Amino acid sequence: MENIILTVGSGEATSGNIWGRPLAHLVYRMGGGGVDGPHLFLANAPVAPRGGTMVIEDIRFSGGGEAEPFCGEVLRECAARRFNGVACRFLGKPRPVLHQITARLGELCRGRGIALYVTEPYAGASGGKALVSTAVSGGSLRGLLTEMIETYGADRVALWVEPVAEDFLLPSPTGAGAPLTREELERRREEQGSGVFFSPELCAHYFTYMAGEKGHFVLFDDAVSIRKKLWLGRELELRTAFLPYREELTREVLREEER
Repeated sequence: MENIILTVGSGEATSGNIWGRPLAHLVYRMGGGGVDGPHLFLANAPVAPRGGTMVIEDIRFSGGGEAEPFCGEVLRECAARRFNGVACRFLGKPRPVLHQITARLGELCRGRGIALYVTEPYAGASGGKALVSTAVSGGSLRGLLTEMIETYGADRVALWVEPVAEDFLLPSPTGAGAPLTREELERRREEQGSGVFFSPELCAHYFTYMAGEKGHFVLFDDAVSIRKKLWLGRELELRTAFLPYREELTREVLREEER
């Protein structure tokens, strides 16, 4: 993958890069709404980040308000922190003001040479690169990426690598599993002694087990499956991927990428 950006949280890194890779800072959120409109907030961090990409999440946004003031806050923060990219990870309920914000940010960022990445529902009007999560639990990751490429073109699709570790009760009518910590995943594997398989469609490992009369399907990633996801992106001519910074796991993934 030509451009791998490491996503870092509060306190993990504040500037520069890690192992020669640019950083994306997971420390910004959109808050407020209603009459006052949305505002940009910085999470509690020992030192404000500098350089790289700012990532904005909308998990506490209540909706409503005007787009222009918020976009101004984002651009001022980019100038103050010397960010060269903005990633809008808007995962909540789609709202008209979010479409207005991403469309306006598209105009403003293009005029300043700032890269814009947005979650897929907002990619059309914004002109930004569509962020596509690799955490799929059904269908095919290749099929999803191919569909996005047919819609936006390969140069406007970016991978958001999201390592999965989930336990699904079978059948799973909602398609949602119970998240597992790495410790819980390892303990479950040891307890069940189940054989581990690789799903080419999901590009992830899995195993199954029984708990009483209930069947379970556990889906998880490791360095091998993450590398396969990056290789798939490269095969489909994608140029950019956001990769979480987890020191040992990330080092192992990048070691193979750099060969």
